[in-house]
Amino acid sequence: MESKHSSQQEAVCTERKSDSAATAGSQPEKTKTKTGLKTTNRAEERLATRTQFPATAESQKPWLKKVAFLLAFKQAQEFPILEKQNWLIHLHYIRKDYEACKAVIKEQLQETQGLCEYAIYVQALIFRLEGNIQESLELFQTCAVLSPQCADNLKQVARSLFLLGKHKAAIEVYNEAAKLNQKDWEICHNLGVCYIYLKQFDKAHDQLHNALHLNRHDLTYIMLGKIHLLQGDLDKAIEIYKKAVEFSPENTELLTTLGHLYLQLGIYQKAFEHLGNALTYDPTNYKAILAAGSMMQTHGDFDVALTKYRVVACAVPESPPLWNNIGMCFFGKKKYVAAISCLKRANYLAPFDWKILYNLGLVHLTMQQYASAFHFVSAAINLQPKMGELFMLLAVALTNLEDPENARRAYAEAARLDRHHPLVNLNYAVLLYNQGERKGALAQFQEMEKKVRLLKDSPSLEFDAEMVEMAQKLGAALQVGEALAWTKPVKDTKSKHRSASASKAASLQQPLGSNQALGQAMSSAAAYRKLPSGAGGTAQPTKPPSLPLEPEPAAGAQLTEAPAQIRETQE
Repeated sequence: MESKHSSQQEAVCTERKSDSAATAGSQPEKTKTKTGLKTTNRAEERLATRTQFPATAESQKPWLKKVAFLLAFKQAQEFPILEKQNWLIHLHYIRKDYEACKAVIKEQLQETQGLCEYAIYVQALIFRLEGNIQESLELFQTCAVLSPQCADNLKQVARSLFLLGKHKAAIEVYNEAAKLNQKDWEICHNLGVCYIYLKQFDKAHDQLHNALHLNRHDLTYIMLGKIHLLQGDLDKAIEIYKKAVEFSPENTELLTTLGHLYLQLGIYQKAFEHLGNALTYDPTNYKAILAAGSMMQTHGDFDVALTKYRVVACAVPESPPLWNNIGMCFFGKKKYVAAISCLKRANYLAPFDWKILYNLGLVHLTMQQYASAFHFVSAAINLQPKMGELFMLLAVALTNLEDPENARRAYAEAARLDRHHPLVNLNYAVLLYNQGERKGALAQFQEMEKKVRLLKDSPSLEFDAEMVEMAQKLGAALQVGEALAWTKPVKDTKSKHRSASASKAASLQQPLGSNQALGQAMSSAAAYRKLPSGAGGTAQPTKPPSLPLEPEPAAGAQLTEAPAQIRETQE
């Protein structure tokens, strides 16, 4: 027993000594060097030398990687992650496999109890693409609640409100998003677009300039130019589009729009230059081809214009402006049945385009189908009630329908609305002379001469020879001598379009008291050129997430008109 007890004591003592030796060995040992004291830990050095592995140890045991992967996969299954299937959702979305994407989203939302923000976000985008704007708005609002400090969610909420036509509410949300991100050009751009729809052009102008200051984009230039077009300032619009072309010289949309504006102002050289540049970068740009064809049609090159229009017809066969211009080409070639067929197709595609109705009325007047002409001109007046030329055409139709009282009313309204067109007063004077009211006819003739004197210095003004001849005959009948105002060189009638009796030879003219003479006076409406005015717009389809708002189809620049008779429309 004693020997056993003594052996236990010796073991305890040995264990204590080993513990004290280990403690002493683990204490850092100070060694003296030239630069001072340096502490080292010999135990750590020994441990490091014992645990070092050769560089190829991992490659010698590849099963370690498999074990680590299996352990990580098992932990992922045991602990659910809210975003673990986001990569799959994104993959299906960018591949436009929306059905599979919605199935994965549904599964992800069930696992996370509706707390996966990205799944809700993508589902809202899919709803918007499918046209369910209200449902997408509700889902984007849910994302904004889950992540209130995310500006992207607020931008998407505002965009959905914009698509629903709630522009004021969209502006409020965009302002909240701007507080979270003050250097986002999209927010400034979209605010400007919302202000445009509210017709607050000053605020829209400021926001779009802020967007350009933060980051220059083609779309911002387009919207800024649209503001000036809506305000009727073509010069400023051209300056904006010039800067846009300098920034993006290969953008065919900008080049085409700038060409249209020059064409609208009658600056054909620059218009042809920019349209040519647009066709150089994109030979299939149907808008530029249509504009070039319209310019050729304006100068009487109907066959060349029709060749251009054939190219456009392959790209956009259902374009109302295309069929309108084709119809007026046939009208210029005096193929009236083909002209009516094309114009009626254009009217079927765009029943509320007043220019197409104007042209239909003009062609029917030329074919002496006065009832049909009255029908189409009346429809055009309902859509464009402040245009004097339409009332003048209506008066010509009423005169030939033997309704002089209503014809006088139409002429009076035309003279009240149009204070620059001398043809209105000339036709009115002819009607009054035919009814024996010599004093009223003389007053209208003198008013016509005043307008001619004011317009004589215009470089783009050309009078039709038939109009001048009719004015001279009326002046002789009223015993006021030869009209001294008609000293400007006249336009050759071969390249001009005629109306009701334009095809009649001068030798077959009847006295002023006949309806035919009145129709011949009306034919000069085709030859009178004036600078077009007005601006409209184009849109772009809606784009996927985090893109700036774009103009709707009626938000672009209205394109040029041909001579007053042709009334061409372009896209």
